[in-house]
Amino acid sequence: MQTALLTFTLAASSLWAQYKSEPAGTPPTELAPVISQALQQQGTKIVDAGEKVYCEIWLRTSMPSGTKSREESVTLPTIPHGTLLGAIRFSGQGADRRGQTIKPGVYTLRYSLQPLNGDHLGVSPQRDFLVMAPAADDKDVNATPDFDTLMGMSRKASGTPHPAVLSVWGAGAGDATGFAKQGDADWVLTTKISSTPVSIILIGQAQS
Repeated sequence: MQTALLTFTLAASSLWAQYKSEPAGTPPTELAPVISQALQQQGTKIVDAGEKVYCEIWLRTSMPSGTKSREESVTLPTIPHGTLLGAIRFSGQGADRRGQTIKPGVYTLRYSLQPLNGDHLGVSPQRDFLVMAPAADDKDVNATPDFDTLMGMSRKASGTPHPAVLSVWGAGAGDATGFAKQGDADWVLTTKISSTPVSIILIGQAQS
């Protein structure tokens, strides 16, 4: 009961707060050098109204591409499953889209799809998402782990039977870049990986 209450309190406080983005420094030293070299050398930092840092994110400088997927409800169909797309650092307690608390630390972000098994209905209109894995356990920039392997890596980030995830989708070419609130609770970073526009919900909670 206490754990559930803490999770709800942290999630609620995040949703009610106000945030803004600022430039971040270079990628964290906790990342493997080969991964760090593949990322933007200036990331994006998210701070609250009191200037407290919530997270910092670095995305890849180039967008990996493969055979176009025929999966349904996918907005980034040419990204191979398991591809490294970035890294994120939580200075304090963070949270994912399930409302799971994430310990302070550095995590890689790899691309995956929500499975079509009926367990994720209503989480988001698209199936694309980013999976967090502890940086210490993820050192191969070219790896493309399969679904089960990636979920196992991410459970080490969440500390629960569920992976730690962020919702992502291919943004429209005309969508304004930047960081802004969308809807009642979601705070979305819209930017580009190379020439591909993407949007990522960095703060929010799925209403499923």
